[in-house]
Amino acid sequence: MTQTAKPKGGARLSGTSKSTTSSKSLPHPFIPAPKALSPFTDTLPKSSTTVYITHIDPRPATFKRNIFLVPISVNVAVVALFCWRMWVIAPYYFFLLASMLGYENHTTIRAADLAWGELARVIGRRTLTFMIDFLLAIFVWPWPYEFVFGASAGEAAGRGSPALWRWKVGFREKEVYVRRSRISWSKVLDGRDILDRDGKENREAREAVIKRVREATQPMILQRKTGYVTMDGEWDLDWKAMVDATKLVDKKEIELEEFGTVALLWHEEHGWISIDLGQGDTKQQEQRRKQLEAFRKALAALDKEELFFRWVEMIQFETTQPGGFTPERQVAAAKKVRDMFHEHGVDFDGLWKEAVGTDGLAGMP
Repeated sequence: MTQTAKPKGGARLSGTSKSTTSSKSLPHPFIPAPKALSPFTDTLPKSSTTVYITHIDPRPATFKRNIFLVPISVNVAVVALFCWRMWVIAPYYFFLLASMLGYENHTTIRAADLAWGELARVIGRRTLTFMIDFLLAIFVWPWPYEFVFGASAGEAAGRGSPALWRWKVGFREKEVYVRRSRISWSKVLDGRDILDRDGKENREAREAVIKRVREATQPMILQRKTGYVTMDGEWDLDWKAMVDATKLVDKKEIELEEFGTVALLWHEEHGWISIDLGQGDTKQQEQRRKQLEAFRKALAALDKEELFFRWVEMIQFETTQPGGFTPERQVAAAKKVRDMFHEHGVDFDGLWKEAVGTDGLAGMP
């Protein structure tokens, strides 16, 4: 296959290069990005230091609405606190300013007229007041501002806001979520080529990306968390990307199922590439989601739902250990799971068979 020559001087190739990328030219587990997602990737910034993860949250719209009411309530409370504080403290600062300009008032003090103890109390009280208002203005006030209007600086600048996302998308039975890697770890990609098989730094960057992406896309983790709470120290939600993805689905330019757990990364030579997550196709992912949901409901009916989440945590721990989730570790983990369920009077295999009707997750031995 004819490869498009890389421009001199390190210039990036146009987005059309992704159509000429061969999966054979990419090291495992990297593969060309799905062509069906091209309209979506065209809306993303072409940054080789940012990884994107898409997935579909199938939880009921009413549940998502209830979850979203929590940050709304918090931000409304912050605005109310800020307004109350302004109402109470604004006259005080006005009189302080007037005193500084030479207009004597009740805030004016003369150090020579006060004892050292009284002067220290006045200075301490005013310092505490200034500190409280400084913290409110610098650290607390940006919460509601960014919630409504989005960040004006930093890595999230121009990527929308939660309020604008909900305003444009609403609450749906099936929603597309897009996570973006935070600078706190994506900077490991800066100046490194994760597709280059040579070089220690390149290998370390490649292993870091694969490890973190697979940890973040564990099927049972996504089963436990609704999309809005998948933000953590390594991943943030990209509000603008979620709006763009939803619009493309509404316009029938991309099928909703195409967004089912896909990791995307821009590469200067190959364009948009993806990571083979070993989770099968989107139909298998949907089937697994239904299987896990059926098993969770079966445990909930027995008042044992907490077992489901402990099982998820146990598997997550085992799959993230150094050396990978080897067949030996899979056997050991299966025994731990059965023993844990047995201690609570539940036959894991029997309940799974009864609730799901299969011997295991779809597409897996």
